[in-house]
Amino acid sequence: MTAATALGSLCDNRYARRVSVRLTAAERRQQLLSVAVSVFAERGFHATSMNDVAEAAGVTKPVLYQHFTSKRQLFLELLDDVGARMIDAVTRAVTEGSSRRERVERGFRAYVGFVDRDRVAFSLLFGGGLGNDEDFAEAVHRVEQSVVDATAALLESEGSDDHRRLLARALVSMAEGTCRHWLRDPGDVDADQLASELADLVWCGLRGEVPDGDDEREPGPGTSNGNGSGGGAVDGGGPSRPQDPTATTVA
Repeated sequence: MTAATALGSLCDNRYARRVSVRLTAAERRQQLLSVAVSVFAERGFHATSMNDVAEAAGVTKPVLYQHFTSKRQLFLELLDDVGARMIDAVTRAVTEGSSRRERVERGFRAYVGFVDRDRVAFSLLFGGGLGNDEDFAEAVHRVEQSVVDATAALLESEGSDDHRRLLARALVSMAEGTCRHWLRDPGDVDADQLASELADLVWCGLRGEVPDGDDEREPGPGTSNGNGSGGGAVDGGGPSRPQDPTATTVA
């Protein structure tokens, strides 16, 4: 092989690696967003350049600028995209549930499943490092508010709309904070177990009940201890606790 042939072959190989599969405009835009998540998560917003994103995506900078006019626009759209994918996953899962209990279970499984699959995206969105930038903080707030709105629509309560939204905010904050901690220190808890335990906790709180098959608990103050003392019984044949008529339920 001559030197010229070797050089030509090397250039061809580099060009082949550089050129990616031809995509539609929408597909290319989504690919760039997906690649940008990993690049920004690894380097941070300020340390990342548009050239870094373009190189990681296998495109030239002009191609990247055809879709995003600036690094800030790219990052803001990235935050919105991550939020929209998470909300879509949870909403679709909940609407497929046939009962209130199943919708609660499906919702948490979808939320935790998204976190488990897209750990980098979740951490970038909710990792807490965006609060110093007003635009980025507002983008995160929009995502959180959309999740709260979707959750509030599932709640039935004797209270006002503001009351439902407050409860929904508490549920979303619980899921978000728990998942952030779980990503840092998962211990021996996997995603399925975490989702199941969160769903059980929320269901008990919203319905005033314990999960099926878990209604035997140690007697506490005011409960029957099996010899007739105390108030209403949890088990042991005594009267069951009446359902609070003002309790919040899940639609």
